[in-house]
This record gives sequence, C-alpha cells and structure tokens, in this order.
Amino acid sequence: MRGLAHGHSSDAAPAANAPTRRSDWGTLQRLFPYLWRYRWRVGAALAFMVAAKLANVGVPVLLKHLVDSLSIKPGDPQALLVVPLGLLLAYGLLRLSTSLFTELRELIFAKATEGTARSLSLQVFQHLHGMSLRFHLERQTGGMTRDIERGTRAVHALVSYSLYSILPTLIEVALVLTLLAVQFDSLFAWITMAALVVYVAFTFKITEWRTQFRREMNEMDSKAHTKAIDSLLNYETVKYFNNEQWEAHRYDESLERLRKAALKSQTTLSILNTGQQLIIAAALVLMLWRATQGVVDGRLTLGDLVMINAFMIQLYIPLNFLGVIYREIKQALTDLDKMFGLLEREREVADAPGAPDLQVTRGEVRFEGVSFGYDLVPAVAVAAEPSSPGARTILREVSFEIPPGKTVAVVGSSGAGKSTLARLLFRFYDVKNGAGRITIDGQDIRGVTQSSLRRSIGIVPQDTVLFNDTVEYNIAYGRPGATRQEVEAAARAARIHDFIVSTPKGYDTLVGERGLKLSGGEKQRVAIARTLLKDPPILIFDEATSALDSANERAIQAELRRAAQGKTTLVIAHRLSTVVDAHEILVMEGGRIIERGNHDALLALGGRYASMWALQRSGNGNQVA
Repeated sequence: MRGLAHGHSSDAAPAANAPTRRSDWGTLQRLFPYLWRYRWRVGAALAFMVAAKLANVGVPVLLKHLVDSLSIKPGDPQALLVVPLGLLLAYGLLRLSTSLFTELRELIFAKATEGTARSLSLQVFQHLHGMSLRFHLERQTGGMTRDIERGTRAVHALVSYSLYSILPTLIEVALVLTLLAVQFDSLFAWITMAALVVYVAFTFKITEWRTQFRREMNEMDSKAHTKAIDSLLNYETVKYFNNEQWEAHRYDESLERLRKAALKSQTTLSILNTGQQLIIAAALVLMLWRATQGVVDGRLTLGDLVMINAFMIQLYIPLNFLGVIYREIKQALTDLDKMFGLLEREREVADAPGAPDLQVTRGEVRFEGVSFGYDLVPAVAVAAEPSSPGARTILREVSFEIPPGKTVAVVGSSGAGKSTLARLLFRFYDVKNGAGRITIDGQDIRGVTQSSLRRSIGIVPQDTVLFNDTVEYNIAYGRPGATRQEVEAAARAARIHDFIVSTPKGYDTLVGERGLKLSGGEKQRVAIARTLLKDPPILIFDEATSALDSANERAIQAELRRAAQGKTTLVIAHRLSTVVDAHEILVMEGGRIIERGNHDALLALGGRYASMWALQRSGNGNQVA
C-alpha cells in the first residue's frame, strides 16, 4: 500500500522556498575555508605567477635593446656575435621562463583546485543523502544534478580565472604603467590608465546587463535537461501510452526557449566585443602617435617605439578576454551559490546534538499515541502538525507494540496509513513533539542517530529500485563487503539463485537502470535477498511479495517466516493470506486502528477484517489458500 507521501506542488512554489541569493563577496567568503587548507600552495602559485609576469614584461624591454642594437654598422663583427648570441638568446630564455613559471604555477595549484572541488562535491552529496524523503520527493533530479555539475565546474572557473587571469593581468598592468611613467613621460601612463578605466567600466557595465540573458539561458538549459531526464527515467510509461512524439514536442519547446535565450546572449556578446575593440584601437592609435612623434623629434629611439607597441599588444591581449572572464566569474559565483544553497537547505530530519547510537537489546518497538500528517505544499523545514492548515492527516493517535521476536501485521485499505508507519519507524519523517513518539527498547528514535537506527532495521519495500550494476552488487548492498558465498546464500533463501546462475553472466549480470532488465518479481526477490543478507534485529516487510506469483509467494513466505524467527517484524500487507501467521494483526482505517487480534480472533469478531477476508477469498481463492 502506498500512502500520499507528498503534496501537490506548483512550479512557483519551490522558488518561494529557495534560499535567498547571497552577494558575490558572501559566496567567496563561503568558498575561502575550502581554499585555506591549501594556503601554502596558494602562496607558491602566487610567487610563480609574479615571476612569470616579470619575465613577460621583460620581453618587450629586451626587444627594445635588440632593435636599438641593430644600429651597428654593416661589416662590424659585433653584428654577428653580440646581437644574435646575446640578446636573441636572452630573448628566447625570457619567453621560455614565462611559459615555465606559468606551468609551475598551474602544477602547484592543481591539487588545491581539484581538492577544493572534490571536498565541495562530496559534502553536497552527503548532505543530499541526509535530506528527508520529502525533499527527494519534491526535487527535480535533472535540474538539481545540473546545479551540482555547474557548481563543481564553478570552483575550477573561479580559481583559474582569478589566479590565472585577473591577478596576472593586474600585476602586468602595474608593471607596465610603472615602466611607462619612469622611462617615458607620464602622458603614456595616463593614456594607458584612461583606456583601461574606460575599457573596464564598459566591460563591467555591458556584462552586468547581459548577465540576465546568460542566467535565462542557463535556466532554460536546466529545464530542458530536467524534461529529458524525467522522460528517459519514465521510458516505459512513455511507451505504454505511445507518447514519444508528445515528449519530443515538450523537449523541443524547451530547446526552442533555450535557443532564443542563447541568441540573446550571443547578440549582447557581439556588442561587448565590438565596444572593447573600439576602445583598444583608440588607445593604440594615441599611444603609437605619441611614440612616433617622439621618434621623429629624437626623444625616443626606434626600440622605444617597438617596446611601447609590444607593451600595448601584450597588455590588451588578456584584456580582450576581460568581458568573458568577468561574465564567467559572475556566472561561476551564481552557480557556486546555488550549490551552497543546496548545502544550506535545512535537514527536516536531523540528529540531535550529541545523539547516542541506538542500543538494541530486545528489539521491542512501540508506537505511543502517534499522529502525523503530510504537508500539501512543498516544505523545507519540518512536517506540519496533523491539525495545521495545508496538512493531510494520515495517522491519528496510533498506539501499538511489537514484542521482541514477534510479528505484527498491518492491513487496511489504500490511504489508511500503513506505509506511513514504516516511514516513521525508519525516520524518513519525524513525529512532531506532542504528537506521540516511537521507541525501540524504550529509546525514543528521535533521540538516537539515524545511522544506528537504520543499521538495526531491514526493509523489503513495495517498490524495489535497483542500482544500474550487477546482480551481486545489488544483493551485496545489504551488507557491503559480503563474500560471494554469503551473497549466494541470501539469493538461495530468496529463491532467486537458480534464475541468476541460468543467465549467461550469472551474478555479474547487469540489471539496467532502476533494475528495468528484471521483472517485478525478480526485483522483489533481489530486495528480499539483500535484506536477508543485512540480517538486522528488526524487519519491515512492506508488501514484500506483492509482485510474486502464488507458487513463488508461498515459497518466499516460508523463507520470510524463517528469516523473521527471533526478530521483531512489522508486516504491511494487502493480501491477507500473507499475514495469517502473525502474532497480532492491526486493521487500519482512516489513520486509526479499528481492530486488532490474531487471524482467528478477527474472523470470529466478524468485523472489517472478516469482510476483507471474505472479499479476497471470493475474488481470488489462491490468495487466501
């Protein structure tokens, strides 16, 4: 049975709950602690960067001397010895030094960049696994994975553009301006400075304007990706209803919106590049005009003219990419902020500070006056009070106990709240304070660590989803590190070993995405096998045999009864034939327990259970045989 695990949500609703975007400086501050652990590498990389820029600035200076030295008279032996062997070798060494120091900088800092990206990605991955079931039911997988992917790339972009582009350019600008002001008249430095100010102001202004188009393009990209992923994950449903063209049409609409946004982004980029080139061309003309006048007047040499021209070209080449760099840094900060936003999403179900591990000695489970309701709107914080507006009440003051080593079954119509019991016991959601409590051996499960709680409980869910890996991996997932012999023993107990060994690759057979290569019954038996392999003290069977035929169901039921011996077991069932041996059967209706007792006592009572038994028996005799 599957209760409503989440409410309806609108497209606008998630945005309302999204974290507020922080400033760019706030995002950088959030990233700084991850880089601080590599501070020595940062220092070494900066030293190599300064050395590379000193060598780079030295190239035009040496080029000036090389040109000036060409005034040697024809036939002078120095023309062959001094110029080529001296200045040319020095020129080549400076060029080589520039590349060498640049590569050393990147080599030294690569570990910091990759390490930071790895730490962030791992932290987000772990945080998402720590989020409640409500978050994962409301998420859009395609868009979220895109945000994580962009956030990881943003770390590389921020580091590479800031350390490899912005800082080196600033250092080179400072060196060039100093040389121009010291070696020539100050007008050269002022022309260069004015051009830089206009260039930077124009670039930032236009880039800020076009950022909205870039952001729109990324949003359209995420939406298109989400639709594609969602459609592919639901491949069978698409085929069942012959809706391939409909899905293609929806995807094409998203791609068309993406195309229009991309065209806007490209148009504004062309405007930016044209304006930048106009500013650079004007500055170059003024500088060369001033330098040419100096050569004509005898104040400057031909080498000075060449050096000034080389400085300008060398300086404006990186500035050509300033708009792209600034845009990418802004986008990287936006993408990184989105990933930090995921990290800052509050965990609805979180361990209390200093929570101890669950200690299971006897395995007694108690539900004490538990009331619970799901929100009908997207929620980030906590489950709503059962009586609060916007909440759909599922459980109403439910109380029962599962004695150590005993089996309690829960039956009832769809929507009665049966599967919600399992979700609460597993702490996929927490019971609100004042709405009852759930205990194991007297310990409130809200006060112990989730890891220890879930380590003590094994579940065979109604809907089994497998990893896109081998059969052995999926069974061994119940206890990672289990040997092949232990995996095979669990498979035999779940009556799936013979099927596995009959396939060409045996236990190395790939099951496909979400296990789609296996039938429903085969997937369910894999789920049973991995739960048997886990061998926890508390078991939950949520329609554990719903996908099996009658013959296999009887065989599996015998194995499940054997596995449940000496364990505390909660069985959720539709087929009453699967629970006749339970020590106690609870009949739920409208979130309340309306009958309880063993099979014979409930039949004798002649109430709801008896009518369900009679209905199933008349509808399909083999279900109650």
